[in-house]
Amino acid sequence: MEIDPIREKIDKIDEKILNNLNQRAKQVLKISNIKKKKKIRRYSPERESKILKKLSRINKGPLGAEDIRNIFTEILSVSRSQKGQLDIAYLGPEGTFTHLAARKKFGKKCRYLPAEGISDVFYEIEKGKADFGVVPVENSTEGVVNHTLDMFFTSNLSICAEITLNISHFLLGRLNSKIKRVYSNPQVFSQCRRWLAANLPEAELISASSTAAAAKKAKSDRWGACIGGKILADLYGLDLIASSIEDLSSNYTRFLIIASCDSAVSGSDKTSLLFSVKDEVGALYDVLSFFRQHNINLTKIESRPSKKKPWEYYFFVDLEGHRESTRLKKSLEDLNKKCVFVKVLGSYPREK
Repeated sequence: MEIDPIREKIDKIDEKILNNLNQRAKQVLKISNIKKKKKIRRYSPERESKILKKLSRINKGPLGAEDIRNIFTEILSVSRSQKGQLDIAYLGPEGTFTHLAARKKFGKKCRYLPAEGISDVFYEIEKGKADFGVVPVENSTEGVVNHTLDMFFTSNLSICAEITLNISHFLLGRLNSKIKRVYSNPQVFSQCRRWLAANLPEAELISASSTAAAAKKAKSDRWGACIGGKILADLYGLDLIASSIEDLSSNYTRFLIIASCDSAVSGSDKTSLLFSVKDEVGALYDVLSFFRQHNINLTKIESRPSKKKPWEYYFFVDLEGHRESTRLKKSLEDLNKKCVFVKVLGSYPREK
């Protein structure tokens, strides 16, 4: 079989794709104009979630589900940017896993604003300097990111989406040099304990605020190395020394997308709550029983000290369903009667 006839078919298909993309862009512009008049935000997490899930469901290959998601994430990103780019704050600097998660969620056609700390991501949105923020909330190996949970005590921002990233760690530095110091985020060290003990038992482990900050330190340290994502090698001029050094191959980190409001119903949603109960026997049991009575599945519960009174705790709960659903509304009514404090942190599309 000759190559040229096949290439001619591909060229014709490319022309159809180009034409369809431009036709799509015209329709998106119409919707953008309507949203502007009605003061509706440009990014609709529930709508984009429906699009990506539907395309994955009807896809017959040979492209895989992840391929389809990557392609259409960029199409959606370009479509959103027709009326101006979104500003996305994230835990920086450039090259952190939070940065990668933000890019995976929003695509390339956004302005990404690195923030020094998790609290700074919240502040950027509260000050109106960013439209959305991306912060880590839990790792499948090491558990929750306490700082992120604690920020919801005082912040009025809501969770509007989530994104999960498969985390693979790399040792980066200078080839053929004796490594005396390794820089990284404390959680990353925890995820690579066995590898470090077996391969660099005498190296000093030095904490950094992020993997990107660690890469900067390693770059200026002749005997230093860092642990982080592969992208840091290109960004900071480091060599790849070892790959996939995490202790568990199924190493995932979940990130939250925060904004001034949450999301509308998508049909496959999750809701996050914060509540505290009276200091009395069976109080927590009684509260949790409300969810069972209304047939609501809890996917996560985490306790945090209130920092106001010794041995007083708040509870973070993730559960299936949207706050506008009848069952969840009834549960919230029961919670408000029994709890000292209840705060809905947001309802948003559930990532499977």
